[in-house]
Amino acid sequence: MEDKTFATPVMVSLGAMGLRFVASAWEALECLRNQWPQQEGVEYKRAVRICKDALEGWMTAAKARQAFVRAARRAGVLVDNPSAK
Repeated sequence: MEDKTFATPVMVSLGAMGLRFVASAWEALECLRNQWPQQEGVEYKRAVRICKDALEGWMTAAKARQAFVRAARRAGVLVDNPSAK
């Protein structure tokens, strides 16, 4: 497995854990598995699958980031930062 770095980190707000910058597919997968507020739903499952696929070389970092952002938006944890788009 090889980590895939995102072109731009994604900022999420994880309640008591505070803000977190997620900068790669590996970090996104770790965040989804260990810190996510709701580990269910289509966007969550898709993000987990696509991040795994990126680590295996089947998907790009951009696709993993996009899936992670969608899951974060759906979970209500995305911090919308105009400079990070």
